[in-house]
Amino acid sequence: MSARVWITRTRPGADRTAQRLRALGLTPVVAPLLTVQPLAPALPDLDRYAALVFTSPNGVAAYAALTPRRDHLVFTVGDATAADALAAGFLQVRSAEGDIHALARLIALQPPAGPILAAVVESPVADLAALTRAQGSNIVIDALPVYRTVPTDPSAPPQVDAVLVHSPRAARALAAHGNNALAERLVVCISPQAAAPLIALSLHPAIAATPNDPALLATLQEALGKRRRPV
Repeated sequence: MSARVWITRTRPGADRTAQRLRALGLTPVVAPLLTVQPLAPALPDLDRYAALVFTSPNGVAAYAALTPRRDHLVFTVGDATAADALAAGFLQVRSAEGDIHALARLIALQPPAGPILAAVVESPVADLAALTRAQGSNIVIDALPVYRTVPTDPSAPPQVDAVLVHSPRAARALAAHGNNALAERLVVCISPQAAAPLIALSLHPAIAATPNDPALLATLQEALGKRRRPV
């Protein structure tokens, strides 16, 4: 019988993760702890910006719905966000292939010829502009909140063997359920930042080597394999 894996991330990303789990012979249980609400901010003068930044696929979708313009250079936090930016019609896309710190390094190493507009969540977990300055760059990065995430507060699905945590926000929502929701369940987090709220509960989640879905699922498979091996 295949392991049942609770996917806590927002849709549509949760559905992509579910497809990958099925391909691995695992049974996904999609029950997001968060839902995305697009915002409708007034757009600044886009002509003054030399590039855009997207820190998640949700940012790509929310921004793309606000304007038909696709002529800016784009920096993304990782390959999944880059793929969504390309699919949305952006032609010049550079992926940091990592986390927000890798994104700051990429921008500092390959600065555009003018200010950057960052289409981000309403309350970012990190200050990209400050991280980029810490890399020695004085590039101007203006934040434009284009979506928010709000808790859905579902009950923990019954009879799941493992839980996937894709973000610090999802981890905080999961931590609100307390230890009982996670008893005897394997918890796998995409990054140390996503693991921190659960470690604070004295849990011991497995953490992906790099902050992306393939690494997360590889860590899940390894951890499931260890559980099945006889001692």
